[in-house]
Amino acid sequence: MVFEPSPTQKLSIFSARYRWQFIATMTVHIMTLTHGLAVGWLSPSLRLLGSEDSPLGPPLTIVQASWVGSLIGLGSLSGNIIYGLLLDRIGRKMCMYILAIPNMAYWVLIYTAQDVNYLYAGRFLAGMSGGGVYVVLPIFIAEIADNGVRGALSSMAMMYVSMGVVIGFALASYLSYYLMPCIIVALPAIFMLSVIGLRETPQYLLKHGRDGEAERSYYFYKNLTPPAPNDKEAAHHDAAKMEFDTFRLQVLSGGVTQSITWRDFFNVPTIKIFGLIFVLIICNQLSGSFAIFNYTSHIFAELGNKLDPNTCTIVVGAAQLFGILCAVILVDRLGRRVLLLTSMAGMGLGELAIALLKICCSPEFLEENGWLPLVVMCFIAVIASVGVISLIFIIIIELLPAKIRSLGTSLSMATFSAFIFVSLKIYPTMIYDEGLPATMFMSSGMCLFGFIVLGLYLPETKNRLMTH
Repeated sequence: MVFEPSPTQKLSIFSARYRWQFIATMTVHIMTLTHGLAVGWLSPSLRLLGSEDSPLGPPLTIVQASWVGSLIGLGSLSGNIIYGLLLDRIGRKMCMYILAIPNMAYWVLIYTAQDVNYLYAGRFLAGMSGGGVYVVLPIFIAEIADNGVRGALSSMAMMYVSMGVVIGFALASYLSYYLMPCIIVALPAIFMLSVIGLRETPQYLLKHGRDGEAERSYYFYKNLTPPAPNDKEAAHHDAAKMEFDTFRLQVLSGGVTQSITWRDFFNVPTIKIFGLIFVLIICNQLSGSFAIFNYTSHIFAELGNKLDPNTCTIVVGAAQLFGILCAVILVDRLGRRVLLLTSMAGMGLGELAIALLKICCSPEFLEENGWLPLVVMCFIAVIASVGVISLIFIIIIELLPAKIRSLGTSLSMATFSAFIFVSLKIYPTMIYDEGLPATMFMSSGMCLFGFIVLGLYLPETKNRLMTH
């Protein structure tokens, strides 16, 4: 067996064993934060670009604004596929270097934009970088992390995205159009420099027959002292060496050195896994976990909220951050299933409450109790972030077999990006055409569907080895 920390060690991700795992996670999430900043830039900037004071000259039309918003989704889809294909060819670390380049180009294009085509290209590149972030970084973190902290470290991804969105929204609201890109473009450069100090993951190195490098990488991320190179007899009985040898055998027994064939995808256990992943993705998106937070201002307006829309958006964003922080703390204690199902049930009840507020409460009541919609939206933000939003990446990676994990994650994230695009397109149409109550009933119904199906069939993945 590979070394498993004692229960007391499991309580803290700051113990010596986890030190470099934690530092590496914080380092690579500089890129996740930067992607969040790019997402948060959009809403305040579109208001400026659509006004008479637009820095591009003529104001953007509604059609142009919709393309500026949606091209990040198409870029994300291409990033999922491109980086997924590159992961096992050039390695996780090299992919991380390449992640930064399109994001830097995005901020340069924002600054130098002469017309809307610059924004189209920039948003597509930002999406490509973001799509790569959602494929490369979760796999990198899952492969370097011990079982006891893998859930906590992996769920931090959405915390950094949410932080970036809130900060990006605030910066774009209060800084000049040309100042923000000058500041943020430094972050991908800092990320590239920081990644130099990290090592490639042991799994990738073993897969490509680089056993010596894999052993050094393993000692680095587990913070172990390597055996003395000159004392072969002592090295044979060294605890760190024995731990790595066990890990190596587990990795190689998972078939990672063999070529991937269609049979690896088209067999009953793998088809069941992809079926669960598909249900997880459609419930994540059609439950409104992403879309309703993009249309928060409109939901508040429908419910007669008179508070400042920017203030409400920042408050809901802060609630989302709090929920993700709860997930980071609880995921390795309670497990993935409990948090995900609790989150799905709570989110469904919250969306049901919004529908009932709109149907049952008079406009006068809603105007007098303007705080009520904000409280309900904050509840949805917290409960959705505890599981539905924060755990999707780690559950997908832990479900997939090691042999097809890179390609399987790429396909899963491409599907995820496609459903983000679908949800962002159908939600505004449903809210305007069918009404807010019907939209919330649909979202709540998807939460119920996910709760039943995933409750029956989703296994707990908390203690799964990443070598199989």
